[in-house]
Amino acid sequence: MGLKGTEIVEKSNSLNEIRLNGMSLQELRFFSIYLAKINARDITTRKVTFPLNDFKKIMELGRMNIKHFQNVTNGLLCKVYNQPNDDGGYTGFTLFKRCRVYKDKMEEWYVEIEASDDALPMMFNIRKNYFKYELWNALRCRSANQIAFYELLKQYEKIGKIEITVPKLREKLDMTTEYPRWNNFKVKVLDSCQQSLQENTDIKFDYERGKVGNGGKWLTIIFYISKNDNYIDQLTLDEFIDMQQSNVSEENEFKFQNENLEFLADACNNEFNETEMTVLNDLIIKLYPFGTSETEKYNFLYRKYNELNIRAARSDLEPIKSRFGWLKNSLQREVDKT
Repeated sequence: MGLKGTEIVEKSNSLNEIRLNGMSLQELRFFSIYLAKINARDITTRKVTFPLNDFKKIMELGRMNIKHFQNVTNGLLCKVYNQPNDDGGYTGFTLFKRCRVYKDKMEEWYVEIEASDDALPMMFNIRKNYFKYELWNALRCRSANQIAFYELLKQYEKIGKIEITVPKLREKLDMTTEYPRWNNFKVKVLDSCQQSLQENTDIKFDYERGKVGNGGKWLTIIFYISKNDNYIDQLTLDEFIDMQQSNVSEENEFKFQNENLEFLADACNNEFNETEMTVLNDLIIKLYPFGTSETEKYNFLYRKYNELNIRAARSDLEPIKSRFGWLKNSLQREVDKT
C-alpha cells in the first residue's frame, strides 16, 4: 500500500485504553500510520508495506546496517501489552507478529509488517466504540505524551469532557519521567500538551480540578474538549516524509569495536568517536534500568541530540564551544534529577 494523500486513523476504544508500554514517539507515530493504511472493515489489509526509505524517515533513522535495522523492527514486534479481563485478570499480547524486509523484482527494498492475531479484534471489523481522526494530527505531535494525550481526548471529543484520576492519566501516558511534584507535572505535562494540541491539532482543551483529597490534592482532573480551527496547518504524509532527514544508506560507514556504541552513535549522526560515545553511554546507563532495549536508549539520545542542534542554531545565544561537552552536560543534568 502506498503512502499518498490524507489518511484517516480509526481506532477502537479498547485499543486506545491499553497502556503504551514504553512506546517511543517514533513507534507511536508509526502505529498511527499503520492504522491509517489498513481498512478497519477488511482484515485482509492487516499487512502493510512501506518503501524502505520511507520507513526509515518515519522512524527518524539515519545510516544503519542490517543488524541495527533489526533492532528497530524487533522493537515494534516485541512489546507486550496487557488488556484487563472482566474477571480481574489480563491478556498479554503484541501488536505485530511479523516484519519482513525484502527486495522486489525491481531490486527495490521494502518493509512489510503484519498485525498479530490477538490484536485483530481491536483493529478490524470495529462497528461501534471507536473514534477516528486525520493522520496529520499525530504527525504534528512532537512527543509520545502529546500523541497519547491527543488520542485520549479525541476518544471523548463527542461527549465534550472526561474526568480521569491522576494515577490513571499517568498510566495512560506511560511517562518515562514521573514528575512526582504536582507543579512539575502540571507545567511539563498538562500545560505543555495543552499548548501543543492547540497549536498543532484539530482539538483543544481546558482543564480543572475534579475530586479533591487532603490538603487540596488533585485526585481527578476534568478535561473539557472542543474543536480547534487555529492550528498551524495540516500535513500530508508525503510532506512529513519529505521533511525528515534523507541521510540514509544500507551500510554504516563508521565502524566501532563495540556494536552497541556504534548503534548509539547513529543517533548522533555519527558525530562523536567511540571514546566520546562511551562517556555518553555510561550516563545513559545510569538513566535506564537493566533490561532496557537499545532502541529505547537510541531514541532518548536521538531526542537529546536534536535538542543540541536546536540550541546550536540559536543566534541569540552564545555559540556552543564544544558540542560533545554540551550533550554530555545535558545527559548529566538528567542523571542528577533522578
